[in-house]
Amino acid sequence: MVNESISRRLENLVQLSVSLGASDAQWIASGDIVVEDRLAQYCREPRCEHYGLSPSCPPHVSGPTEFRKLQKALNDAIVVRIVVPAASLFSDEKREIMRLLHEIVAGIEREAKLMGYGGSIAFAGGSCKNIFCHSHLECRRLKKNGECRYPDEARPSMSGFGINVSELMNTCGWPNDIRVRKTDANEGSMSWVAGLVLVG
Repeated sequence: MVNESISRRLENLVQLSVSLGASDAQWIASGDIVVEDRLAQYCREPRCEHYGLSPSCPPHVSGPTEFRKLQKALNDAIVVRIVVPAASLFSDEKREIMRLLHEIVAGIEREAKLMGYGGSIAFAGGSCKNIFCHSHLECRRLKKNGECRYPDEARPSMSGFGINVSELMNTCGWPNDIRVRKTDANEGSMSWVAGLVLVG
């Protein structure tokens, strides 16, 4: 049972999510997030085109085992999604949409830490290399042991941790159909991208 003070803080984070640009936001118990090892393995086989290119994606992330440890340590989560025309995910707009998603969850993470939840950690979708550093040949942090170019915005991808995003949408009571093919992305069809922040 979440006490009233914590509930109020979590609701404030939900409202912040919407003010930052999320179409929907909700807080849930972190234990309700379904994590599956096989989903994380899909990053490697069949190999994602962004595999190994950034520190936020496999094989550079700790994966499902470590995420489960975070679930035990951090009791609550804020889930967000951005609803967009499906066609935009097959256009030049996709990068800006994904960038907004990262910025939203990073903003929630920062605010949660200011509230005293110092262990809070955000996750988004997509490779940060493709979203933020697509114009750079390589990730500076991986190749040159340097500083990340976008430490305040870029966050780890949910895929590499085995997070079942469809089940996450079910938990929030939101439509979860994301199987949009380019040929189906007509003018009226909609889709979405999602992220989350573990709070604690």
